[in-house]
Amino acid sequence: MLTAEYLMPTRLPFRRFQLNTFQFSLALSILLICAYNVPLWQMILTQPQASGWAGVVFVIGLFLFFVAILNLLITLLVPRALMRPLAIVVLLSAAGISYYMNAYGVMIDKTMVQNALETDPAEVQELLTPGLVGWMLGFGVLPSALVLAVPLRQTTWLHAAKLRTLGALFSLVIIGGVALLQYQSFASLFRNHREVRHLIVPTNYLYYGLRTLSGAYAQSNHPLESIGVDAHEQKPGPRPRLTVIVVGETARAQNFSLDGYTRDTNPELSKRDVLFFDNTWSCGTSTAVSVPCMFSASGRDNYDADSAHYTEGLMDVLAHAGIDTLWRDNNSGCKGACDRIPNESTNPANCEDDECFDTKMLEGLELKPTQERPGDRVIVMHQKGSHGPAYYKRYPSNFEQFKPVCDSAELQSCDVERIVNAYDNTILYTDYFLSQTIDMLKQAQEQYDTALIYMSDHGESLGESGVFLHGVPYLIAPEQQKRVPMVIWLSDGMLQDAHISKACLAEKRHDEFSHDNLFHSVLGLMGVETSVYNPKLDLFNACR
Repeated sequence: MLTAEYLMPTRLPFRRFQLNTFQFSLALSILLICAYNVPLWQMILTQPQASGWAGVVFVIGLFLFFVAILNLLITLLVPRALMRPLAIVVLLSAAGISYYMNAYGVMIDKTMVQNALETDPAEVQELLTPGLVGWMLGFGVLPSALVLAVPLRQTTWLHAAKLRTLGALFSLVIIGGVALLQYQSFASLFRNHREVRHLIVPTNYLYYGLRTLSGAYAQSNHPLESIGVDAHEQKPGPRPRLTVIVVGETARAQNFSLDGYTRDTNPELSKRDVLFFDNTWSCGTSTAVSVPCMFSASGRDNYDADSAHYTEGLMDVLAHAGIDTLWRDNNSGCKGACDRIPNESTNPANCEDDECFDTKMLEGLELKPTQERPGDRVIVMHQKGSHGPAYYKRYPSNFEQFKPVCDSAELQSCDVERIVNAYDNTILYTDYFLSQTIDMLKQAQEQYDTALIYMSDHGESLGESGVFLHGVPYLIAPEQQKRVPMVIWLSDGMLQDAHISKACLAEKRHDEFSHDNLFHSVLGLMGVETSVYNPKLDLFNACR
C-alpha cells in the first residue's frame, strides 16, 4: 500500500544522491559546454589545430578551458541559495538559444539579443515550431527536472566557504595550466576567429543580454539630442516635391533580376524605367541596427546603437525644415526613426489571417496636396518584405510563381530549392508593391515632383555555408547579408526641377554606395540646407 511517507520527496531515489556546491557547479558547467554548444565544437573541429593526435590534445584542452571558466564564474558569482533556481533559468534559456543556433546557424551578439527583445508577437508565433517544442523538452525541461530532483547537500557556512575557495582554485589551475600548455594554438584560434565568443552558450547571451539591458537603461535617462535645427528649404520649384522612401526587409540584391539574377523576379520594375544600384551595402545585418543607422547622420563607421536612440535623425531634420512627414509601418516598428513624427502601423486584425501584405500600406494613402499639406512631403513605408523564416506567408497565393515552396518556418526541414523558391516569391511581390507605388507617384505628377527611393535594410542567407536568416556579426557576415538592392525612380518633373541628369545617375549604377548615402541624398533631393548635410554623401549631387 502506498503511504504518504513513501510519496514524500525525501524518499525518492534522487534524494539519496546529494551534491555539494562544487560538484553541482562542475556538473552544470560540463553539461552546458557539452550539450548546448554543438555549433562551437563543429567550428573548432574544422580548424587545422584540431587535426591529428595534437588536435585531440587541443580539443580536450579547449573543453577543459571552457568548463573551468564557466565553473569559475558560477563559483564566484552565484550564492548557494540561488544555484538551483538560476541553473533552471540558464538551462531553459540555453535550450532555446542552442536550438536557433543549431537550426539556423546564427550567432549571438548584442545585435541578436536586441533583435530578440524587439521581436513582436506575430514573429514570436512564427518561431514557435514543433522542433523547438521537442528541443525544449529534451534540453530544457528534462535537465531542469533533474536539477530539481537532486538536492544540494546542507553544510555550514565555513565548509561552504572552503568549497567555494576550492572550486575557484581548481578552475584557476585548470585555466592557467591549459592556457600555458596550449598558448600558441589558443592564441591563433581566438585571434583569427573572434566569432568564438558569439558561439559559447550560455556566456554569449548572458553577457550580451546584460550589455543590452544596461544600454537601454542609459538611453532612458539620456535627454534627446537635436540635430539639423537650422534646416530650411531652398527656393521652391514650380511644384512641391514628394519623395517616398521604401525600407525593404531582408531583400538581398543577388535575387533581383535587375541585378542579373536568372529568374525574372522583377517583371514590373523592369518596365518602370528605374535605376538599380548593384553595389549598395547595408549598415548592419539586422533591422534593429540597419533601420536607425540608415536614418542617422552618423554613418556606419561612427554609428552607435545606444546614442542613436536619443539622437534625432533624417525624419526629424526634414520636420525641422518644415517638410510634411509620415511613416507607415508593416513591420515590427521604426526602431526609433519615426518616434517624433506622425506614424501609422498596419493592424493585423484588419488583414486576412492576421497577415498584412505590404500593399496594405498603399490603402488610403492620399497623394494630393491639401490645405493641411500644401507643400513638400516625405513618406516612408517600412515593408514586411522577405522577412523569414516563414517566407511563404509574405505574399498572396497568386504570387507563388516559383514552386514548390517551403511552407514551414523550420527551414531545416526543407531542401534549399524550396526555401529559395519561397524567398524569390517574396521578391516578386516586392517588385509588384514597388511598381504600384511608382504608378501612384506617376498619377500625382501634375501636383508634385515625385521620387521613389527603395533600399533594403539588410540581406539574407539561404543556406550558403549552412547559414540561414541574418544577423551574423558584420565583420564576418557573408555578402548575401550585406549587399542590398537600391532602386531609384524620378519623375521628369523631379529630374528637371532638381537639375539632375538621369544619364549621369545611370553611369553611377555600379559605383559603391551604402546606407550612409540615404540621409544626405534625401536632404539634397528635397532641397534642404542644413549644417549636417554632407554633399559628398549625396548620390544625386555629382549629377546636378
